[in-house]
Amino acid sequence: MSIRLRLDKPWQLLTAEAAARLPGQLGVYQIADAKGAILYIGQAGARSPFGLRSELLREAKERGAGCQFRVEVNMQYRSRWFELLMVHQADHGALPPDNAKNPPPVLGRLSPA
Repeated sequence: MSIRLRLDKPWQLLTAEAAARLPGQLGVYQIADAKGAILYIGQAGARSPFGLRSELLREAKERGAGCQFRVEVNMQYRSRWFELLMVHQADHGALPPDNAKNPPPVLGRLSPA
């Protein structure tokens, strides 16, 4: 049994309508530009009023047209968020640009295959 570290679901256009269809659950998400370059890895935690839905509605409003997103419902959203950041850092040598502006205080290292 292999463990999937990377979030490899298909991208969806980031629109208010698409975000409104998301579940009000906890989880993680990625925002990418039109070419699929990841700009931000976020989390919808216990302080997000409607979980993934409210976080992606906010992202759609702030970023406007031209971005994509994908989500993963996950009750251990904070651990998964750190994991996705570490995998991105291992793959690309840096955090996504919008995460690098306000990096998490402590981030470990992964060496994913």
